Amino acid sequence: NGPNLNLLGSREPHLYGRDTLAQIERRLELRAKAAGVRLQCLQTNHEGVAVDAVQQAQRDGVGFLILNPAAFTYSSIALRDALTGTRIPFVEVHLSNIHAREPWRAHSHFTAVAVGSILGLGSRGYDLALEFAIERLKGARGA
Repeated sequence: NGPNLNLLGSREPHLYGRDTLAQIERRLELRAKAAGVRLQCLQTNHEGVAVDAVQQAQRDGVGFLILNPAAFTYSSIALRDALTGTRIPFVEVHLSNIHAREPWRAHSHFTAVAVGSILGLGSRGYDLALEFAIERLKGARGA
């Protein structure tokens, strides 16, 4: 999770909803545990921390990422390069429909390299991304 997502629940709730990031993460952790999948969550306001986390994920053998790049969507070639360099499959999630907002928000540096994108469904987008990731991971394990 990228910049300012730590403010979910209070930041422009008409756009991003009232769920806090902690509430979303807790919901996802419970679902992942029930599916027998390990989930680790990270939110950062710093591009380098996000790049380091993606590179560490590769070293740790992470099989799938769920990414809400937030403002990095429009600016972070470094994070995009980390994702393409590590080749970890990921789903891009946006709480709002970035195509229905300001014109400059319509272009994501991540969409073309993501397995898929979920946008405009509020925090439910994370749940859908996790379900997809679980299916992919279980398929990769032959389960």
